Amino acid sequence: MSANDNRDRQERMSRREAMRRGVLGAAGMVAAGGLASHAYGAPFKISPEELAKMKAAHDAAAIAKAKKGQTKSVIQIFLWGGISQNDCWDPKPGTGYNYLGEFDKFIPTNVDGVQLSYLFPSLAKQADKYSLIRSMTHGNNGHETAAYLMQTGHAPGGRLSFPSVGAIFSYFKKDTYKGLLPPYIVMLQAAGRFSEEGFLGPAYKPFATGGDPNADRFEVQGIVNRGISDARQQARRELLQRVNTLGFGLAEVPDMAAIAEAKERAYGLILGQGKEVFNLDNEPKALRDRYGRHTFGQECLAARRMVEAGVPYVTISFPGGWDTHSNHFPTMKRQCPMLDQGMAALLEDLSNRGLLDSTLVWCTGEFGRTPEIYWEPPWNGGRHHYGNVFTVLVAGGGFKGGRVVGESDELGAYVKERPVYPADLMGSLYLLAGIDAAAPLPNPEGLDVHVLDTESEGMKSAGLLDEIM
Repeated sequence: MSANDNRDRQERMSRREAMRRGVLGAAGMVAAGGLASHAYGAPFKISPEELAKMKAAHDAAAIAKAKKGQTKSVIQIFLWGGISQNDCWDPKPGTGYNYLGEFDKFIPTNVDGVQLSYLFPSLAKQADKYSLIRSMTHGNNGHETAAYLMQTGHAPGGRLSFPSVGAIFSYFKKDTYKGLLPPYIVMLQAAGRFSEEGFLGPAYKPFATGGDPNADRFEVQGIVNRGISDARQQARRELLQRVNTLGFGLAEVPDMAAIAEAKERAYGLILGQGKEVFNLDNEPKALRDRYGRHTFGQECLAARRMVEAGVPYVTISFPGGWDTHSNHFPTMKRQCPMLDQGMAALLEDLSNRGLLDSTLVWCTGEFGRTPEIYWEPPWNGGRHHYGNVFTVLVAGGGFKGGRVVGESDELGAYVKERPVYPADLMGSLYLLAGIDAAAPLPNPEGLDVHVLDTESEGMKSAGLLDEIM
């Protein structure tokens, strides 16, 4: 069996067994074929009573501090596959070659006491604009199940498939958002790990742009048609209007009027303001260069333009995987500079335009990577799935910048203080957006379900992120 076949077999086992085993902690990774026999120090321990007290204190403080409804739009940067926290935003100087590998250089940021990997020089200059949650945890090491946790805040394996944060925003903003563009947009393709709309149904499915914003023409599917000029599309519309005698004759019929309104909105997308949002040629060349003339950089620029158009939720899926079981160091050296350039430019641009206060940006994968490097074949210097502790970057929308929430231990193996669970992060986003996390959600089975579960329903929580509100 080849190394690639062996890796594929192990990953399939992780996905297939994730629901049954939970894939929790180091033992779960061993069972799933991920962590071999490597061992770390003792994990963070907290009693249920202490956790309840912690949650109550953080929740009360957050509710008192937060400006509900400050978040008008969200830009989510999702790093599919899971980026290494140790090599990026939670570096561990002095831990040795088996933990650092090639990445043994660190740089200060413009916030005293906060360091990053040398791979992020641009973000280091913008650290006052974002905060780092260095104690994110869920203990799940399966791609699908961990992604579901980090996109919904709900534990996998339940009776229903819950909607993602983007679908929740779309649902709760449907009566107030009147823009031409869809309320929930994904660049470039929906991830496909699970149905982002969940039980809310197709009306809340994200609109996936397709195309490439770094191409000569950002060919957004359904809006910018390949090989058809704007003039030709306009001519087609005029011809249709001339021959549409049925539409003219029944213009006062309510159903026909509704069809006509929907058609006008569609044309507004194809030929009007909607299409122009995706036309990055409207931006100065120098600004496009600052974002980076690569797909991710131009995705970030397009996301800023969507926020200006009032779109409630935009997801940027990084166009390259972070599942670095092998080829870890070459992949990081190739992709981190693009991530650094695009995200730093986005934060600076939003700030300069007065949009950062109302736009919440968050960046993470579904989990992190093992702190210890696997030098043995077939990995040859790789890091595996790791949900025990990892880092999330958050900025704007009511979150303060220049802060660090929580701490991992000296190796980056476990939470040392202030655990943050997916429901804590999601609940904080909802609070800042004015969405009630306890609000009921319609579902086809008529069950009593809510935006987020309560602790009595099995949700693990250490409290909202009052430290950065």
